[in-house]
Order: sequence, then C-alpha cells, then structure tokens
Amino acid sequence: MSDWANFFVIVGSSGGALIGLQFVVMTLIADGRQGTQEGALGAFGTPTVVHLTGALVVSAIMSAPWPSRASLSIAVGVCGAGGLVYSAIVIYRAWHQTDYEPVWQDWLWFILLPCAVYGTLGVTSLFLRVNAPAAMFVIAGTALSLLLIGIHNAWDTVTHVLIMAAKEGRDGQDGQDGRDGQERHRGRKGRKGR
Repeated sequence: MSDWANFFVIVGSSGGALIGLQFVVMTLIADGRQGTQEGALGAFGTPTVVHLTGALVVSAIMSAPWPSRASLSIAVGVCGAGGLVYSAIVIYRAWHQTDYEPVWQDWLWFILLPCAVYGTLGVTSLFLRVNAPAAMFVIAGTALSLLLIGIHNAWDTVTHVLIMAAKEGRDGQDGQDGRDGQERHRGRKGRKGR
C-alpha cells in the first residue's frame, strides 16, 4: 500500500484545501445575499463539503498504518456506508426543499454520482482482503471521484450565485430605469437557490 502514499496525500490535501476554500466562498456568498435559502443549501451546498471531506477521509484511511487488511476493510466499508446514509438524507432534502427546482444535471451530480461512488466504496471494502491490488485502484478511483464531484458542485454553486446576482442587479437596474424587470423575466426560474 505504500505505493499509493503519494496519490492519497495529493487527493487528501486537495480535498482539505478545497474544504477551506468552500468555507470562504460560502461566507462571501452569505455576505452578498439578502436571504439564505436553507432548503437548497442543505440539499446542494452542504453535500459539496461532505464529498470533499469524503475524499479527505478516504485518503486518511488509506494512508494510516493499519494492523491488518481486515481492519482497513472495515474502516473503508464504514466510510462507504456512511456516505450512502448521507446520500439518502440529501435525496430527502433535495426532494422536499422548495427554494429551487433541480434539473437533471443536479440529480446526476448531487445525487446519482455520489450514491454510486459511496456504494462502490462500500462494496470494494469487501474485496480488499481478497484482491488488494485491484481494490486499491477502485478505492483510489472513489477518492478521486469524490474530489472531482466536490469540485464540480462547488463550481456549479458559485457560477449559479454569480449569474443570479447579475440577474438581480439587472432587475434592480431595470426598475431604476422605469422598466419592470420582473415582467421581462416572468416565467423564468433561477437555476439554483444555493
């Protein structure tokens, strides 16, 4: 497993750095917006931090000096099962929040892909004792997948917030010019309420 040390250090460090950056971004977003949409934040904002944390935790688990493959397998399995439980919570939150109507890309990146990754991690933990070299590649792929999902979802959130802020600015400007910006944009829904 020492052959994988550099890989997991890179993925784990990247996940940790991006978690910190996500906190900074969310603070800046909160300072610039009037109302916080808690339902959408719980369904779309918080999972991004959780997936980045998942990449960090998997990397830490794989970098630790475990006394046996059995204990490593249990730790990886618990991480996969925990991710699946959290994914079920996210599904519930996404389904029941009313701040934003998710599009198919949201269901893919915020629900389906994380469920698949955490499920793969859980199943792979069962094979870690039998075929460690193959299982290592799969576990490395899940850690990298969680990192990439987190990056995609963080970027998606930031671009959405910027687009919505620009629209709000234009609508405010239209109102100052005597035009009704709400009438011009009637029927359009915002991409995300995060």
